[in-house]
Amino acid sequence: MEKIVNIHIEKLPEGYYLATSDNLQGLIAQGRTIAETIEIAKDVAKKLLESHEEKMLQLISFSDSFDYPLVVGV
Repeated sequence: MEKIVNIHIEKLPEGYYLATSDNLQGLIAQGRTIAETIEIAKDVAKKLLESHEEKMLQLISFSDSFDYPLVVGV
């Protein structure tokens, strides 16, 4: 089963990107690019969810329709 974990990504002054989550405590990921940061965040989220199965009940279940924030630089 898939779950949706909302993450917040911000660019740090050092040039790296930091991902955190308000709905999955303990999720912190840092990468050189946004894509790398998202991949690391996925791995961290999976490990956190596996170790805290009760938290999974509080997250939104993946369905046929969902919102995804698409960031496009112009």
